[in-house]
Amino acid sequence: MSDNDKPFLRIGIDLGGTKTEAIALDHASGAELARLRVATARGSYDGTIAIIKDLVEGLESRLGGAGSVGVGIPGAISPKTGLVKNANSTWLIGKPFDRDLAQALGRPVRLANDADCFALSEATDGAGQGAASLFGVILGTGVGAGVVIGGHVLSGPNAIAGEWGHNPLPWPEQDELPGHICYCGKSGCIETFLSGPGLERQYGHGLRVADIVALAEQGDDRAEGVLGRYEDRLARALATVINILDPEIIVLGGGVGNVARLYRNLPSLWREYVFSDVVETRLAAPAHGDSSGVRGAAWLWR
Repeated sequence: MSDNDKPFLRIGIDLGGTKTEAIALDHASGAELARLRVATARGSYDGTIAIIKDLVEGLESRLGGAGSVGVGIPGAISPKTGLVKNANSTWLIGKPFDRDLAQALGRPVRLANDADCFALSEATDGAGQGAASLFGVILGTGVGAGVVIGGHVLSGPNAIAGEWGHNPLPWPEQDELPGHICYCGKSGCIETFLSGPGLERQYGHGLRVADIVALAEQGDDRAEGVLGRYEDRLARALATVINILDPEIIVLGGGVGNVARLYRNLPSLWREYVFSDVVETRLAAPAHGDSSGVRGAAWLWR
């Protein structure tokens, strides 16, 4: 097979805290062709680059083609320094990760925040396909978001568009002040209330989100109260997004985004806080579920 006959692929990498996933999509249709997943090389910068190189070469070898490479990271590249900032994977901070990856792979590489990748995936061929504007939320270990306008990720001059979790919880009640200390150094950040650990802390007793939801479904008053308050907080936080951005659709991802009752309850709750007589904003679950992040990384080379 000549080089001209080899299929051209869109390869996406999702660099997570515990796993690193790679996907190859058909360049034209976006259909998934292959997927690989390995443990993340935690704490090792060189190991992270080596793993990504192995994943890309493994996909290309399996499929007999070559591909563009996009990578989603839990952080961002600083427009000022060209180095990684705001990364939960702290071994990346201060490194020219995109340049080092490009050198290792022998081709240009595009990097974006993992929430941006999630939002791009859902805007391209997911729940928000065809929408003029989309706000893609991650409700997981942390809280973040990505903004897609007209099919393009909005980054901003500071590369922080969508950093929704590090704003204060809107319209706080007295017992919500001053709020928990966030890892960013501030108190009362949305992330401390709406992350998975934040929800679990509200109930206590070491229960996970799925356990709390199950108890509420069984009629447990404490669990129902905790979830009801969580929903009101999430409605307040999303109402400020609607007031500022007025997106056509909001898509919820992350572990907490799998809670089905959110999609039933939030649209009626946020009406109290949105500055409008009607709220036409759609709320949706991600069409690609947990795969949206890695698919969005592949779509960075649209």
